[in-house]
Amino acid sequence: MNIALVLSALLTLTAGIGIFLVACQMMSTNLESASSNKLKALFSKASKNNLIGVGIGTVGTAAIQSSGAITVMTIGLVNAGIITLTQAATIIYGANIGTTVTAQIVALGMFGGSSSLSMAIIFASLAGVGAFVSLFAKKEMWKKIGGILTGFGMLFVGLEMMSGSMSDFASMDSVKLFLARIQNPILVVLIGMLLTAIIQSSSVMTSIALAMVVSGLVSIDQGIFLTMGSNIGSCVVALVAGLTSGQNAKRTALIHLIFNTVGVVVFLILEGIISLLTGVTYGSVVAKIFPSAPQTQLAMFHTFFNVVTVLMFLPLTPLVVKTVCKIIPDSKEPKNPDAPHLYFIDQNMLMTPPVALQQTKAEIVNMADIAMENFNRSLQVVSTLDFKEERLFMRQEEELNFLNVEIVNFVVHLAETQQLSRKDHVYLSTTFRSVRDLERIGDYAENIVEYAVSLRAINQTFSEDALEEISNLREHINLLYEKVKKAYVDEDPKALDEANAIEDQIDNISKQMEDNHIARLGKGICSADVGAQYLSLTSNAERVADHLINVAKTINSYKDM
Repeated sequence: MNIALVLSALLTLTAGIGIFLVACQMMSTNLESASSNKLKALFSKASKNNLIGVGIGTVGTAAIQSSGAITVMTIGLVNAGIITLTQAATIIYGANIGTTVTAQIVALGMFGGSSSLSMAIIFASLAGVGAFVSLFAKKEMWKKIGGILTGFGMLFVGLEMMSGSMSDFASMDSVKLFLARIQNPILVVLIGMLLTAIIQSSSVMTSIALAMVVSGLVSIDQGIFLTMGSNIGSCVVALVAGLTSGQNAKRTALIHLIFNTVGVVVFLILEGIISLLTGVTYGSVVAKIFPSAPQTQLAMFHTFFNVVTVLMFLPLTPLVVKTVCKIIPDSKEPKNPDAPHLYFIDQNMLMTPPVALQQTKAEIVNMADIAMENFNRSLQVVSTLDFKEERLFMRQEEELNFLNVEIVNFVVHLAETQQLSRKDHVYLSTTFRSVRDLERIGDYAENIVEYAVSLRAINQTFSEDALEEISNLREHINLLYEKVKKAYVDEDPKALDEANAIEDQIDNISKQMEDNHIARLGKGICSADVGAQYLSLTSNAERVADHLINVAKTINSYKDM
């Protein structure tokens, strides 16, 4: 054996894998960034319809060329309680179909390999085209398109290097003899599983298998079993993500493992039975259907395998969900339902930044809802001196403080990712102030409850006129919140204009309340002690309106981008 040739082939294979992985990352990053809005809309359609879940997983994975990212993001959605285990299962099914797109693209690029101008060379040239586009383009979208083309071209640069190393190995009789002896399907599946777990990319493993089959280094049957093993090996990323999350996240990762493993086991058993009775193998079948095209034979089987597995599992989904719930039961330790927690975001969502950004906005809106609930509750307490909801008030105030810290931490990590558009990054920069504004609303609500405590201590209440004024102010602030929420969620400039008009009215109402109160003091209707609490309440409520309008005004930074 020529040691130098073996070493050269190994180094070339390593370089090819490295380039292929970088290309996948580059394509995924730019595709995800370019399609961020569509991706956000796609995952907002998750429903109880299993076919919709499969479609979301398929399209999402095909769009960003990463089943691992989609799977980990799905775990994040489950962990945050956004989707159910059943919905997560169907999305994972679809992700397995979507990941076969890469193999089909690679197989297409392998045609014309013996000619002077192969498809792989043509596709690889797009790396240069994309680099020029990225370098000279001024618009952000064109830079992303350039990045996509560069990544796509680099896929085939890496593929050519891997194919070249396989050809070198194929020229060594000792290597071919060694691989020819590995005919046990289970052993080949285990090899594919192990290599995929190490590389952490089923796309790379499938591409290596394609190169090995085309070069004649392994048979089509061996290539099929390698790709089947890669399906199991691809579960590693999801399992790691699931282990660091909640019960439902662990169950989702287990569903992914069961789905891929059972699919492989069923196909292995069928192959064994058919081969024993007829001598026919999967490889011989696809070879007859797609003669003289080993790359297409393997790519098509890969797609067929995943589609059939999905069709097999779809009707069994309720049983699968029930099984994983038994394997991973709910924790016996009693959970504190009142403990502060995040409602819409989870660290696993950082794998798919566009979806994470959508969930961040949902989390901020939820924080705003909690803040306004506490504000309204504080006005109710100070108006009636009924403290029966004081415990709930304090719990939600604790929740606001928790969300203030956790949302900011999440946004810091999200802002470090590259898959977001410039508009998305500008939006993220505004969230720090928005979260602070909402937390301040909670603080002002807490001040108002303290005024109620002071009134109770001196056994006094506001006058009927004062209570009517507080009620009127409360109505206007709640109307303001409705407009602020619409402006913020929909990036609606008309709603912002309406919010500004209402905020001006609130300023006038607050001023009038102060004037009316001074007049009441002069008439002896209110005492000085009660008056101090009333003026402070009026000032605090007016500041709540200021913080709300601050949140709405953030859309001016990015709505036209």
